[in-house]
This record gives sequence, C-alpha cells and structure tokens, in this order.
Amino acid sequence: MGKSRFSRAVGALREDPRVLRTVPWLAAGLMRCLCRLLRTVHVGRAYPEHCWARGERIIVAFWHGRLLMMPFVYPGKPGAILISQHRDGEYISRIATRLGFEVIRGSATRGGMRALKQMIRAIKGRLNLVITPDGPQGPRAKVKSGIIEMARLTGAPVVPVSFSTSRRRFLKSWDAFLVPVPFSRAVYIWGEPIYVPRTATKDEVAKHQEALEEQLNLLTMEADHYFGTDR
Repeated sequence: MGKSRFSRAVGALREDPRVLRTVPWLAAGLMRCLCRLLRTVHVGRAYPEHCWARGERIIVAFWHGRLLMMPFVYPGKPGAILISQHRDGEYISRIATRLGFEVIRGSATRGGMRALKQMIRAIKGRLNLVITPDGPQGPRAKVKSGIIEMARLTGAPVVPVSFSTSRRRFLKSWDAFLVPVPFSRAVYIWGEPIYVPRTATKDEVAKHQEALEEQLNLLTMEADHYFGTDR
C-alpha cells in the first residue's frame, strides 16, 4: 500500500464514529488505572487551597509534556480545560469530558476570541481554568502571553504545578511527553500563585510571563529530582 493510500486509510479510521466513541473511553479508563498504580505524594497543595479559601478561582498552569496525569492533580475540583482545534483535538476533548472537565476549544490561531469569551464565562461560573502555556505545538517550555492576559482580564491567579515519577519514559515528541512507569512513586508539586493586575502594561505582562516560565521550569526540575532519580 502506497504512503498516500495508507494516510487516507488512517484518516478514514480516525473519523470513524465507532473509533471516535471507543478510543476516548478506553484512553480515559487506562489513565485512571495508571493513576491508581502510582504511589503519589503532593507538595505545596496549600497554594491553591489558600486561593480557594478566599473564594478565588484559579488558572492551573503546567507544561504540555506533563499532561497525562494532570487530570488527577486535585480530584473533585471543577475545571474547564482549553484544547486546541487541531485534528486530534476531538479525541482529546472527549477524553477530557470523560474525566470530568468542561472543554473549551480554541487557541491563539484558531477560535481564539470565542475561546477567550468561554474561558471568562467559565471563571465567572466558578470553574477553575486548566491551560498548558506552551501548547499545543510549542515551542517546548516557553510560556505564551495568552495565559497572562487571561489572568489580567479575569483577576484569577495563575498557579503553576508540575508532575513527575521515580521511573518514567519520555516520548520523542516536541514536548518530551512524560509517561509514568506503573508502580512508580509520583509527585505533584505546586508553586506560588501569580497575580496579574488589570492595569498591567505590556512590559509588566512580559515580566509575569517570564516569572511563570521560571517557576514552571524550577517546579519541573524539582519534581524530576524529587525521588533522587533522573531517568
């Protein structure tokens, strides 16, 4: 079978309604099973808890490569997740819905204004936002300005978090996607909230952007070395 014919076959399979129903159901189930097989500790949970105690909703931020186990970072807290409109987005959206999230579709390049309005409504509707500031296509570990603008517009603090495990594998993807090895020890580490004033200038937004990037990188490094491993 030629490459173009193979690509068409894969595309047709991807669009098959039966596949579209089954794969997200299986994926969500596997993610839950993997989560149960990890021995997990939590560090810095007081940061988001203090925000919630003050009646604030938060914007949870983490690198795209640490996405897999993030749906379980704080069970029971309602959240809306931003998912881009790229071709695999429908699968990811259905998985997120099965895991209890409200899904907002859009990105800086497609559906941006509509997504922005939906995110503002979600915050006002008492939902926390979940955003990967380097997604959906990178560059890896680089914060884009959109999350800081969202914090400025809504007044909601950005609370960074990272995740790692004692044994892990990294996919050869643009984001170095982390996959935990079952029965590993796992850790979620939260960082200090970042508040962005509504009156923030362009330069101040850039400084907050740099601060978030620095925090996320430090948290990720801390998580990767938490169990004294680097593999």
